[in-house]
Amino acid sequence: MDTKSLLIETATILFQEKGYKTVGLNEILKASNVSKGALYHHFPDGKEELLITCLHALKEDITTDIEAIFSKHLTTKDAIISTIDTLINSFEKRGTITGYTFSSIVSEMATMSEPVRKACSELYENIERIYCAKLLSDGFSDETAVSVSLLLTASIEGAMMLCLTKQSTNPLKTIAEQLPNLLEKL
Repeated sequence: MDTKSLLIETATILFQEKGYKTVGLNEILKASNVSKGALYHHFPDGKEELLITCLHALKEDITTDIEAIFSKHLTTKDAIISTIDTLINSFEKRGTITGYTFSSIVSEMATMSEPVRKACSELYENIERIYCAKLLSDGFSDETAVSVSLLLTASIEGAMMLCLTKQSTNPLKTIAEQLPNLLEKL
């Protein structure tokens, strides 16, 4: 793995696990075994530029994962259940959902930095776009598909945060039971 990719991967994991403000550059450098000069070579503007790059990489990874899941299922209901099952399995195997959630970064930084807020917004918009497209293919109206895609995004992201704080998969299991029922009623 090249130095830049290593820095991005290492920083992404640390930011997700500990939060942006708590992770210092020295911790990232030590964990990735990279020099300060190499970091500034790739990220001349420092830690915030590295964070934004991490968020862009997360956007690509999460979008790819969700699109792959959604392409395997005919209905939004089945795709959502599969998505949530993937998150539950990840949490049960690793005790975290690192790689799928970035809410801690959003809550810390979105009001402090416009570029970070924008990068986070783009990620959420991608997720909503995938959900919306599937809802439209299920026959939902444009207006309903847009609002339900927001509801799905907020529910799943919120459940992931609750799983992390409660150290339990119960929040994801609960929405896995409830969201399909909601979709059927619409």
